[in-house]
Amino acid sequence: MSAETDPDGKAVHTPDAGESVTAEGDGATATDGATTTDGASETGEPAADGFGRRGWALTAALFTCVLVIPGIIYVYPYAAGSFGLTFFGTYLVLPLIPAVLLGLIAVWSMTAATADRDGTN
Repeated sequence: MSAETDPDGKAVHTPDAGESVTAEGDGATATDGATTTDGASETGEPAADGFGRRGWALTAALFTCVLVIPGIIYVYPYAAGSFGLTFFGTYLVLPLIPAVLLGLIAVWSMTAATADRDGTN
């Protein structure tokens, strides 16, 4: 890469011999760039191809924690009464479900991410 100045005194990028010029926004970069047209990195990182299993598990956990559990508390506050809990016990136990669920998802996703990085799966 080289930079030259134009007559106005501003820096202008001029591609060297090893670089190719591509249209802006097409996803491709110059030949010495880090990405290719399919989105995969030349450094070995895979292209992003969606949520994957971990992403959908997190989405389901968030849906449960944000909508389902509060909905149960709002619509049917005595839901945990069938397990022998009182009204106040229900308000203590039901909010623990999202906390435990999100904690388990966080531990699972981190162990899976470090296992992927180490090459073991």
